[in-house]
Amino acid sequence: MNAMHRTSMGNDADPINILLADLQMGLIDGYMGLTMATELSDVLFGTPKPIRSFANLATIKPEYVNIAVHGHNPLLSEKIVEWADKLNEKAKSLGAKGINIVGICCTGNEVLMRHGIPLAGNEFQAELAIVTGALDAMVVDYQCIWPILADVASCYHTKLITTMPFVKIPGAMHLEYSPEKADEVAKQVIETALEAYTRRDPSRVYIPDGAEEIIAGFSVEALLEVLKKINSDDPLKPLIDNIVNGNIFGVVAIVGCPNPKTRRLAFTERMIKGLLKNNVLVIVTGCIAHIAGQAGFLNPNKVDSFEVGNGLKQVLKALGNVAGLNSLPVAIHMGSCVDNSRIGVLLKALSERLGLKVSDLPVVASAPELISEKAISIGTWALALGVTVHVCPPPRVLGGPKVREVLTKELKSITGGEAYVECDPELAVKGILDRIRQKRIALNLPVPEAVVI
Repeated sequence: MNAMHRTSMGNDADPINILLADLQMGLIDGYMGLTMATELSDVLFGTPKPIRSFANLATIKPEYVNIAVHGHNPLLSEKIVEWADKLNEKAKSLGAKGINIVGICCTGNEVLMRHGIPLAGNEFQAELAIVTGALDAMVVDYQCIWPILADVASCYHTKLITTMPFVKIPGAMHLEYSPEKADEVAKQVIETALEAYTRRDPSRVYIPDGAEEIIAGFSVEALLEVLKKINSDDPLKPLIDNIVNGNIFGVVAIVGCPNPKTRRLAFTERMIKGLLKNNVLVIVTGCIAHIAGQAGFLNPNKVDSFEVGNGLKQVLKALGNVAGLNSLPVAIHMGSCVDNSRIGVLLKALSERLGLKVSDLPVVASAPELISEKAISIGTWALALGVTVHVCPPPRVLGGPKVREVLTKELKSITGGEAYVECDPELAVKGILDRIRQKRIALNLPVPEAVVI
């Protein structure tokens, strides 16, 4: 009700008061939205554990019936995975080797973490999945569903299926989902894909080579299980010790969606590489996790393929060894965009264990390819927690001098958080390292020299 009033005509005109209300809304979204959704998903479908899979368009297989799940709601996609298994023999009767489910966007992350379903692509690669000519159906729920998908699908045999009452696209088939009809709708989706498969034109199939191996599903509970193998009484201590001694210079969560204005710069990839050189532990979620997976950052066998600081590499290999892996990947996949809540849970655990405020910790959040409204909300939650938040492109609220002053300077004295805008990836890394360095100095921790980016 508070938010509704503030967005109506003729109400609050004080920019400071509005910004404080924004922080309140960020906290509400972070806990009543993100955290509640993550907790309920874990209760319903299981808490994720590390799981191996693959990423990029090569996960679409020409000899299978291929179905992409796309969006953000795991309720229907869980049922689609279930019914794909039930109707697998029917696919074989049509001449296919079986049914292959692939994930796009955050629905893809959800079924990846719990079932090992491969990631075909991020939200901006959804059209490319159709253009392979081998995708028989794409079922979407909500958010990041581009209307152009219906036009692209109409050029092929692919059936685009919408499922939510507030997400209808001209030219798409609509099968309205509700929990009561979950099995019925999921079965119909699979049968629609099977029928479409019979109309596939093999001469139009082109799938790029080279699926990238990934490991995902690092929930907080899963990370603690790994750390318990080193110290069962105090599982956070090994992580804290390596932050204190500088093996881990700091932690940066890189989250959000790909932005066409920054994709051409490989902004995310360049940032991750710069941070790894400086012993920064990188956590990824959402479509940024898709980007990381395709670039090899989620492949546990590629820790030596990147220029990683010696301290961080030592930690990743040691933790990977106790987890039964060659190494942990150089970027840690923690889930979908909703699962940014897991990062909040981890920060809370660290701050309570150390007796520090979250704003004291050497951590930074980054949305390097900002495009979605929800990224503003999630970023505001992080600012309210006291985290420095890097963004690019600049949010549209920075035109006002007072608003800019509050977000980039004065907020530090309120929550400890800070908005940091930088759209050159190398300069962004430098700015992030500077802010982590300041946190380490305040905690009397050793501060190594930064590597040239």
